[in-house]
Amino acid sequence: MSKIFSNSDKSLKIIIVGCGKVGTTLAERLSQEKHDVTVVDTNAETIQKVTTLYDVMGVTGNGASFSVQNEAGIDRADLIIAVTASDELNLLCCTIAQKVGQCAAIARVRNPDYSEELSYLRKQLGISLIINPELETAKEMSRLLRLPNANSMNSFAKGHVELVKFKLPEDNMLVGKQIKDIGASSLGVLICGIENEGQLDIPDGSNIFKKGDLISFIATPVNTNRFFRHIGMKKQHVKDCMIVGGGRTSYYLAKQLSEMNIDVKVIERDKEHCEKLCTLLPNALIINGDGADEALLFEEGIKDAGSFIPLTGLDEENILLTLFAKKNSKAKVITKINRSTFNDVIEELDIGSVIYPRYMSTETIIKYVRGMQNSIGSNIETLYHIFENRAEAIEFEITEDSPVTGKPLMELSLKENLLVACINRKGIIIIPRGNDTIQPGDTVVIITAHTGFKDVRDILK
Repeated sequence: MSKIFSNSDKSLKIIIVGCGKVGTTLAERLSQEKHDVTVVDTNAETIQKVTTLYDVMGVTGNGASFSVQNEAGIDRADLIIAVTASDELNLLCCTIAQKVGQCAAIARVRNPDYSEELSYLRKQLGISLIINPELETAKEMSRLLRLPNANSMNSFAKGHVELVKFKLPEDNMLVGKQIKDIGASSLGVLICGIENEGQLDIPDGSNIFKKGDLISFIATPVNTNRFFRHIGMKKQHVKDCMIVGGGRTSYYLAKQLSEMNIDVKVIERDKEHCEKLCTLLPNALIINGDGADEALLFEEGIKDAGSFIPLTGLDEENILLTLFAKKNSKAKVITKINRSTFNDVIEELDIGSVIYPRYMSTETIIKYVRGMQNSIGSNIETLYHIFENRAEAIEFEITEDSPVTGKPLMELSLKENLLVACINRKGIIIIPRGNDTIQPGDTVVIITAHTGFKDVRDILK
């Protein structure tokens, strides 16, 4: 039975089993948010490294062992997160934790064989949350292919609102204009952020657009398309996609794109795996070959491809393939990056939309953790770290009256570097102005350079 908290400042006792990319990122983020974190891994050197880098405790051993969980303090834990390389071990860790403690449990489950059974597994095993990073990555990629102009896109209000980032071309009509002069509000669009040369502004109406700006705005899907048409950047949805690599993410993505009537071509080196993919993906064209072979890419039509997505296991290969596609085609390109190093270099490369799967997993978990903490009055529905983790976009459900409800936004004492970006009132999307109010029953999207908000009241000074 999960514990329930009413004090938004209460730190939680959290056990993380598995110190790979996701586990280490979680240890970093959760320790920064002042939680009592213990990491568990079979590799003593890994434990030593993580406990040296971050303010966490460490236990070496098998996280599915009762004695190891006991040493990690499972009897006092509020949450256990199992993110080892084995789905079965993750499920077993959570099951044992549920038997010996009274904590919530989160498991990472990646195998496509389980993808249709996640709801059943969660219910039967009493697990609070099951995450599949490859499936979520594929969903994000398919959303980006719907909007080729976007560098990134996050969804709120159950898909009714989008936070979209795009790069401003040097010859665009917006260059040299102030935000207040472009008529964004009349189009149902709110400009939320402008990035240039490493600087981030959460803007007011006086900001002037410059060539190369990375502009983020929030709008409904219909108004997003209207805005792009208004500024001369309308592109049609892609009709085909070339994918290099036939791993889990490729499978999920090809399946989703086929269901969207997008022609899919998958290039995979391993012949036996190609045969398996032919069975799993009857509507996709599976090609046995080296996706890093220039001649093969030209032969398979990269010059005319509508979109190109390298999903190999190597970041370096994904980046090189994306650069090759940018040079030799007009395809919409998406680059998957597993590591978080060399971010400054990656930001300077023209490699289209960049997706970090491990951050998608950690944000889902951090949203759940903050939900365990938040006070009665609002709940976190959605959470994204945006602008290279320099800001957060948080969607709160307003469950009852609070100091932020019933007053015009212009009368609220809001913190600096913060925007109330959107109000969803029973399906009606409001891009708010000073006279608008927040009401119980609304969901509200906040864009803020502050971190760690757990309750909508945190927007006040």
